[in-house]
Amino acid sequence: MLRILVLGAAAGGGFPQWNCNCAACRRARSGDKNARSAHQASVAVTADGDNWFVLNAAPDLRQQIAENPPLHPKHGLRHSPIAGAIVTNGDIDAIAGLVNLREGTPFSIYGHERVLSVLAANSVFSVCNREIVPRRELPLEKDVPLLLADGTPSGMTCKAFAVPGKVALYLEDTSKEGFGSDVGDTIGLHIRETSGGPGFFFISSCARMTPEIAARLKGAELVFFDGTLWSDDEMIKAGMSGKTGARMGHMSMTGENGTIAAFADLDVKRKIFIHINNSNPALLGDSRERAELEAAGWEVPFDGMDITLGAKGGPKTLAAVRAGAR
Repeated sequence: MLRILVLGAAAGGGFPQWNCNCAACRRARSGDKNARSAHQASVAVTADGDNWFVLNAAPDLRQQIAENPPLHPKHGLRHSPIAGAIVTNGDIDAIAGLVNLREGTPFSIYGHERVLSVLAANSVFSVCNREIVPRRELPLEKDVPLLLADGTPSGMTCKAFAVPGKVALYLEDTSKEGFGSDVGDTIGLHIRETSGGPGFFFISSCARMTPEIAARLKGAELVFFDGTLWSDDEMIKAGMSGKTGARMGHMSMTGENGTIAAFADLDVKRKIFIHINNSNPALLGDSRERAELEAAGWEVPFDGMDITLGAKGGPKTLAAVRAGAR
């Protein structure tokens, strides 16, 4: 069975965001129970309970490790249960945390060739010594065994698939169509046990739903999906940015072409939003927006949420999740 820990639920900057003085961030800083603080988006998964793979290495990865005992050292003077990091795009909030893992402990870095080339072009990531931190390519549409740094099987496989998105902000080329974005800049992941059993999908950025992605997700046991914004013009109306969600490469939760509508007929057993921006009112437990998405069968995760797939009795109910968040 797979065990999944939510290390962070929020989008880049976290919640509260360090430089944001909006009402929601002020509530989070005050300790309001309905404005629960959240690290930047990441989850960790294991099949054996000992070796964990982090999906996206957020800038606050060090703190995420500190707050989750399953990721603490267990053996000898130097050790880490983190066997690998899988990066799904080149955004800062997906790769910056790799530099936290530079203290000479072996692990593997997985990613699409487009993103691995970004790491190779920036010498700062050389602090993760390739002699003990191998970089392993994730080709699209191929089941790839997730290996420990020494090549030992982890008991999990990963299939990467293309997701409509946008190249990272710092890599944008305004002279090119789509700002220079190409296939592989944004990927989704399907993680499963090698021996079989239910798996889950992780899609932390997505610009639009396609028939191919909808067919892939139909009937899935568990999906983590991009929940950056509630509405496309949300940040403009809030005075936080001049960009729409579409311009940033994210589909919104609501609207005719939004995520809630796109999932309505997919029969996904458990749907969890991830990468939720501080401007999104759905982060607030007492908001109308939170009630609306929960009525549609969606969840907003909390840091430290612990999910087991394939366990006797099945996954926790939404009521149990809410109880754990209190």
